[in-house]
Amino acid sequence: MRKQKATNITWHAHKVSREEREKLLDQKGVVLWFTGLSGSGKSTLANEVAYKLHERGKLTYVLDGDNIRHGLNKDLGFTPEDRAENIRRISEVANLFADAGVITLTAFISPYRRDRNFCRSLLKDRFMEIYTKAPLEVCEERDPKGLYKKARAGEIKEFTGIDAPYEPPENPELIIETDKETIEESVNRVIKKMEELGYLHG
Repeated sequence: MRKQKATNITWHAHKVSREEREKLLDQKGVVLWFTGLSGSGKSTLANEVAYKLHERGKLTYVLDGDNIRHGLNKDLGFTPEDRAENIRRISEVANLFADAGVITLTAFISPYRRDRNFCRSLLKDRFMEIYTKAPLEVCEERDPKGLYKKARAGEIKEFTGIDAPYEPPENPELIIETDKETIEESVNRVIKKMEELGYLHG
């Protein structure tokens, strides 16, 4: 975790509260944190859930790992330190989105528990960890970006699941085994869990 360097700063309270924004939107500001190996189905599932919620009149936004690295985090690589900073930054951004009342879906490998737990510590009961679980061999077979092939050939170093570790969640709110159910079944399970947790009403 990087130390704060900013000085002489003051936190400014908003005249409109989070609760008032949530009442306006008729939903809770929450972060759905999809984590899993590359190719496990994080982005696909996050986008399908966002689409289904949008159809129900809910305001959603997907923060995708690759998209974030095109802009906000384009200065970061894939060392353990850079991965930690990547997740720290996106956790802070996701927290702001949730404070705005937006249902925020993130799709990041986020291989280290301590980094995911940092986001949980920010959001507390507004954080829903979803483990998109799939065997490595299944993810390699899918290999939608051709990354496993490059990693096996030595063209990509420190690739999660090959020569860098992935630490599965110990107590996620939901485990989705994407090789054992359809995308529709997975989407329905996520939305059902959100309903159980009271996230879909302000």
